[in-house]
Amino acid sequence: MIERMSFDAVKPLAGTQLTSQTQSQTPAGSIKQFGAFLNDAIEGIAAQEVNAQQVNNQFLLGKVNADEMMIASEQALLSLQLTTQVRNKVIEAYQEIMRTQI
Repeated sequence: MIERMSFDAVKPLAGTQLTSQTQSQTPAGSIKQFGAFLNDAIEGIAAQEVNAQQVNNQFLLGKVNADEMMIASEQALLSLQLTTQVRNKVIEAYQEIMRTQI
């Protein structure tokens, strides 16, 4: 059967309020948390692409409607495009920081 898509790759950060624990956290700990968040997001995107391939294969076998196949494909495509745009903005911000004269 078809796995229903979820938007785990683009989920809001849980507990974004600043608490005394997050304020006293070290920069290395913050980098680990940010890295884990990015890793989870990329794994979610990869899962969406795998799901889109599975739905496409099921469509070819006649087990899935064309609309379900198109929805899964478009969700995977949009997630990949979002990731690419975020990457481009991060690189652009890094380049801007490097151009800043101190």
